[in-house]
Amino acid sequence: MLNVKTCIIILASWCASCSQTTGQKSAVSLFNGKDLTGWHMDVPERDTVPAARKPFIVRDGNLVSLGTPVGHLITDSVFKDYVLEAEYRFAGEPGNCGILVHASTPRILYKIFPKSIEVQLMHENAGDFWCIGENIEVPDMEKRRGHKDAWGTVEGKERRILNLTDNSEKPLGEWNKVRIECREDKVRVWINEDLVNEGSNATASKGHIALQAEGSEVEFRNLMLKGL
Repeated sequence: MLNVKTCIIILASWCASCSQTTGQKSAVSLFNGKDLTGWHMDVPERDTVPAARKPFIVRDGNLVSLGTPVGHLITDSVFKDYVLEAEYRFAGEPGNCGILVHASTPRILYKIFPKSIEVQLMHENAGDFWCIGENIEVPDMEKRRGHKDAWGTVEGKERRILNLTDNSEKPLGEWNKVRIECREDKVRVWINEDLVNEGSNATASKGHIALQAEGSEVEFRNLMLKGL
């Protein structure tokens, strides 16, 4: 359980970064290839075990999510109306990871995940949406999300919205390209140039961007952001 001091520190950090909303019209890199400048980690295990390893590192010029301990690497700045492009790969075993957009309140789901909309990168499931305290709508909602009565954004609810395609990902070990366009209340996702998901009426239109450590090692490179 988090103590009061820890909660205050986390919330203060998020509030401070929320004041840095950026509208960048030319493409900029979110990762300098050398260190994690411009990002901060939220790793619950490190609250009680400060010596626990940091699950995000820079290796051979790539930003690497080691997968454990579970947590998130979060941009210091808030973004609205942008296109994010990145390359990623599961270099070893197939696994799970995601990019969160419109991230805000920390640890609202399972005391780990921040309020956000997740763009799934899990092997063979890239492009799914996962609703984490925020919601988004797509065509054929009942076909892609399950029965309406079970929809929700909290624990125990149907939060997953299936993507539109099969076989958009490259073979394990090869680099994939993801493109995420956030425009007002709409989110569109491409994997290797295939449009794999698009939604509208999102309940958030701005926030931090976050990368996950969720059990699997994943490498990222060429994280580029351009305002719309």
